[in-house]
Amino acid sequence: MLFYFDFANYFRMVRLAWREKDARVRWYYLSVLCVSVPLVSSFHALCFSLDRILFPRLARVEVKEPVFMVGHARSGTTLNHRLLSRDGDRFSSFLLYECYFPSLLQKKLIRAGIAFDRRVLGGFLAKRVAAWEERRYGASRHIHEMGLTIPEEDDITLYYSMASGFWITKMPWMGDLDFYHMNDWPESKRRRTNEFYRECVRRQLYLNGPEKTHLSKNPLWSGRVESLIQAFPDAKFIVNVRDPRDTIPSLLKLVDGGWSRLGWEEARKQRCLKILAEQSWHTYLHPLEALEAHPDTKGAVVDYRELTRDPAAAIERLYRDLGYPLDDRYREMLANEGKRERKLRVRHTYSLAEFGLEADAIRGELGELFERFQWEADDMPSAPASDE
Repeated sequence: MLFYFDFANYFRMVRLAWREKDARVRWYYLSVLCVSVPLVSSFHALCFSLDRILFPRLARVEVKEPVFMVGHARSGTTLNHRLLSRDGDRFSSFLLYECYFPSLLQKKLIRAGIAFDRRVLGGFLAKRVAAWEERRYGASRHIHEMGLTIPEEDDITLYYSMASGFWITKMPWMGDLDFYHMNDWPESKRRRTNEFYRECVRRQLYLNGPEKTHLSKNPLWSGRVESLIQAFPDAKFIVNVRDPRDTIPSLLKLVDGGWSRLGWEEARKQRCLKILAEQSWHTYLHPLEALEAHPDTKGAVVDYRELTRDPAAAIERLYRDLGYPLDDRYREMLANEGKRERKLRVRHTYSLAEFGLEADAIRGELGELFERFQWEADDMPSAPASDE
């Protein structure tokens, strides 16, 4: 398969950029879309097409029983994903830099460069990259730890295909662009997107070990579980749940801060935040409803309170639900990692009123889940921990 590029999304974004009233903003968006995107996407497309020629064994790699981790953002998906990624004998994941370079050729060259820097240059380039990471991500690491060599969300692999929801964090067009409701997309678009994503995963498995299971973490993909089951019939799912009185304002605070730094006007921010808040109801309900509709699909529900209080017990239950054995080496690592996580993690609290939300409104939309997970028993939502 060739490199996938969503031309419909792309031209829609160009039109939206052209309509921006602020000339400075308009020309900045147009420079990104009409200069940077064509150059980078063309480079990716060239490398992607060379993969099958340079690595003929790639055709024999199969994506078997991938694991998709979904759940509302700030519900513990990051913590859960990184704990599972420590089971490197079983799971394969994308590191952040690997998401931005989807071609196998690109990944191979970057890994060769890292090895050369370590052996010949004494880590000179690694130090420069670490300094850049601190400038780029340091101010927000207390909220969400990011780094080029840390496992991240698979959705970023679709960034230069113009099919990634991360574009919304850069450009204020929520409501005009839809990266969330894949189930409602035309069948041909769903198929092309998922087939390209499968090719990206295939390349990562070639690199990390074709015998491994791909582990994907994407809160945004909570809206496409039905489509993922259709595209990957043997897939398994992990649904992270946490009191929505915590997660919804936490997410809104996070994206509000990012949009404010980009200089978005208040009215536009509030419109996008309202859409994002209303989307949260579907984010909570759809994954659970989809799994109930497909009883043959293996799934595990992970409660944030248990994950933060006793990670080892939560992961052991998750493995049992998905049908995986838990070896002693990984069990010991979980115990040690759990102690470290509990020491490092900090509780952040956010106000519902700050975003025009009321606890009663959230209960009204998600009352069944409040009863199922006993969130009402906690007057103060969730156990003391961070918002990862």
